[in-house]
Amino acid sequence: MIELDNLDLTLSSQAGPVHILRGLSLTIDAGETVSVVGPSGSGKSSMMMVVGGLERPSGGRVTVAGHNLGGMSEDALATFRRDNVGIVFQDFHLIPTMTALENVAIPLEFAGRRDAFERAAECLRQVGLGERLSHYPGQLSGGEQQRTALARAFAAEPKLLLADEPTGNLDGATGQHVMQLLFDLCRQDGTTLVLITHDEDIAARCARRVQLVDGRILDDGHATRAAAEHAAGAR
Repeated sequence: MIELDNLDLTLSSQAGPVHILRGLSLTIDAGETVSVVGPSGSGKSSMMMVVGGLERPSGGRVTVAGHNLGGMSEDALATFRRDNVGIVFQDFHLIPTMTALENVAIPLEFAGRRDAFERAAECLRQVGLGERLSHYPGQLSGGEQQRTALARAFAAEPKLLLADEPTGNLDGATGQHVMQLLFDLCRQDGTTLVLITHDEDIAARCARRVQLVDGRILDDGHATRAAAEHAAGAR
């Protein structure tokens, strides 16, 4: 599903070039649930942006769902995201002048789906918001806004879900509820999940944990997963 080969990302600043990602190589198979952890500034969100085709790398190769993102135009990248990727951000990124139903339906309309509003309503019902279809983001709690964002991300049945600190703005109980919904939806649809989080309990719910430090992969999670599987088999 995801292949990063010697990935580099360097951005310009007034103080000179800033090296964000340094030679990342990582493979994530279809259907895997992978958490990405590391201190602030380690490159987690930048890696997610590159995988989602929202940031162009400075070097290396990025292949997602069979697409080499490096040679694609902006229009082609937009089509790639529409057809393959769902994204959930910490800050919800809902359109404040649109209802929950409209927020979920709009990417489906862009994709040309005639059943956009029917599918949007179905997805909102799946996350427990069937009675809130006509409410605007400002009329929803933080947890309800994030559940709306989840419904929007899953509406087009993406192959890959990218989630960047999806519980960062939520209280503990609400965050747990949102994460349960996220994992349930991924399991139901067989969606590949890449989850960025500072919460080690949430990270541990994924089958694999990748650790980034200073733009480099310190641990790709394979050895940890193999040890856990061996221990489970020994019991």
